[in-house]
Amino acid sequence: MPNLTSTSEFFLLEFSSVRKVQIVYSFIFLTVYLTAVTGNLLIILAVTLDHHLHTPMYFFLMNLAIQDLGLISVTLPKTMANSLMNSRSISYLGCVAQVFCLFQFIGADFAILTVMAHDRHIAICNPLHYETIMHRGACIQMAASAWIAGALNGMLQTAGTFSITFCSNMIDQFFCEIPQMLKLSCSDLYLVEVGVMIFSSFLVSGCFIYITVSYVRIFEAVLKIPSVHGQKKAISTCLPHLTVVSLLIFTGMFAYFRPQSYTSSDLNVISAIIYAIVPPLLNPFIYSMRNKEIKTALLKLSDCGHFSRITASKAFPQK
Repeated sequence: MPNLTSTSEFFLLEFSSVRKVQIVYSFIFLTVYLTAVTGNLLIILAVTLDHHLHTPMYFFLMNLAIQDLGLISVTLPKTMANSLMNSRSISYLGCVAQVFCLFQFIGADFAILTVMAHDRHIAICNPLHYETIMHRGACIQMAASAWIAGALNGMLQTAGTFSITFCSNMIDQFFCEIPQMLKLSCSDLYLVEVGVMIFSSFLVSGCFIYITVSYVRIFEAVLKIPSVHGQKKAISTCLPHLTVVSLLIFTGMFAYFRPQSYTSSDLNVISAIIYAIVPPLLNPFIYSMRNKEIKTALLKLSDCGHFSRITASKAFPQK
């Protein structure tokens, strides 16, 4: 097979060869993308503008929303553009950027969720020392560490993937996904990326163990709270985080820990949608539906926007 390492582009999987169906898919993805972008932007604006939300928990939530905004922007815009233009191509550098950004945001997502578990653990198990431990400088350092960890993960995955000698440029996925790209290898260098993924899996397992241990201690502390109301209040601050963590872990496991050799293209696409699109789409709704303070901040934003429109209409009346 020919050596295509120096290829200038790859060809992605198309959802349909029928032009009308391609346009329908592009509008479906546009709707999903705009919904996810709007939800995450509202979270970011609410935390930024409402001083009641200037706490460590919401600071980390804002970072999570920024990461989710980046994650869904890695795949969907290119997919929509290809569907509208009846194209399948992505440049070599574009593919490199997709792999790096995808794993940068996924790594940072998991790191910030681990930090959020630490925050909830300190808040519930050690409340008297919470402000001392989770001070502004410590929160900034933890958030920066999560972003740096994500960037290092992206660089490792990208270097491991593109050290491969490719014998084809036809990727059986709608974006540059590493498992599908490893299938294009015609040398043993793909073992380098396999090793990197195993190393990353150990790090993710370490984070998962930390989150699990933190919540075991949290539930032990909650059971010692004498009032039922106090128990419910403590649990309510943890449920959105637990839901988001579970969503990210189970979608990632479904995508990367199932047999790759016996799966169809349709199942590959479904699994990619589940782990790359569903979490950033649902996370804002999970947090806003389960959190009264976020709801209140969003209502304030809505009221401010309504007041601004009324003021503008009075200042500049239509003739």
